[in-house]
Parts: sequence; structure tokens; C-alpha cells
Amino acid sequence: MVSIRVLFLVVMAWLLAGCASTVPDPVRSPPDETPSLAQVRDDPGGHDGESVRWGGEIVEVRNEADATWLEIVERPLRSGGQPRDADRSEGRFLARVEGFLEPTLYAPGREFTVAGTLDGTVKGAIGEYGYTYPVVEVAAHHLWQERAEPRQVAPRPYYDPWYDPWCDHRWYRHPGSPYYYGPYRRPYW
Repeated sequence: MVSIRVLFLVVMAWLLAGCASTVPDPVRSPPDETPSLAQVRDDPGGHDGESVRWGGEIVEVRNEADATWLEIVERPLRSGGQPRDADRSEGRFLARVEGFLEPTLYAPGREFTVAGTLDGTVKGAIGEYGYTYPVVEVAAHHLWQERAEPRQVAPRPYYDPWYDPWCDHRWYRHPGSPYYYGPYRRPYW
């Protein structure tokens, strides 16, 4: 009887551990009244010190002696903080993270979400185009797993376009019947 109780407690602890989220709370839930990137770019100095939750796709990673700078192309976020796979953006921003981030893990093309406070702007360039980057002092961040490409499965050559795997046709006999012709549909002629 004791072993059943121990087994039950172990299974319940395992199930509850599966419900835990690894995404930090500031990244998962947006702050109240957060400005958009377009609003900050229109009024660069007017939003300093405000809390934001932005995310997108990493473009570049630069490690310095005490911090890591990430250039990120902004993307709209889902309710849980993950960037949407959308072809629209309000621009780019810089995220300053205290400490060292491994550039091979935080590689260009990876999805990244930050939560922190706005800390002015930095002038830079994209190619030869002059650009003003809003800077986010990062308090919490999350690197999202790479999305798997959906498999493109071609239909099997022996299925015709009108094949319905859920509906048995009256001329098609079941496997237990004496006149079963195999798993393929019989031709109409």
C-alpha cells in the first residue's frame, strides 16, 4: 500500500513539473501601457524609462567586456510573448543584456523576446542608410526554439483524388468478407 502511495506521489509530481513554464514572467505577460516601436521611433526621448516587451528575429550579436548587444528586427508578438511568423515589422531595435551570450546559440535568424526598460537611442546604419535604434536595457529575455519546417508529403500515387479513407463505399468489401480485394480501391470500369 505504501508503494502505491509513493508511486502516486511521484507520478503527480512528474505531471505537475510538466505544467511548469521556462519562459520568464516578464516575457510571458506584457507590461501595462507599453509603447510600440513605431511610437518610440517617432518620439525618441519621450519614452525613456518605460517598460516594454518586444521581440523578433536576431540580426547581429556583439559581445563586449561587460554586456552583449543584439540587433533585432521587431515582429508582432503572440499572447505568450513568442514572435509571430509575419512579414511585417515596425523596424529594428538594440537589446543590451548584462553578461555574455553565446553567439552560436543566439545566432542570426533565431527568435528572441526581451522585457526591460527603454534607455535612449543609438545612431547606426543599415548598409549605407542612417538609422536610429531604440535601446532596451534587458531585465528578462527568452530565446525561442527553432521552428521545424512542416513536412511536405506528396500523396501516394495509388490514391485517386476522390479517395475517402473514412467512408466505405458499398461496392468495396470489408477485410473480413469473402470477396476482399486488398487495401486499394477497385477501378470504376
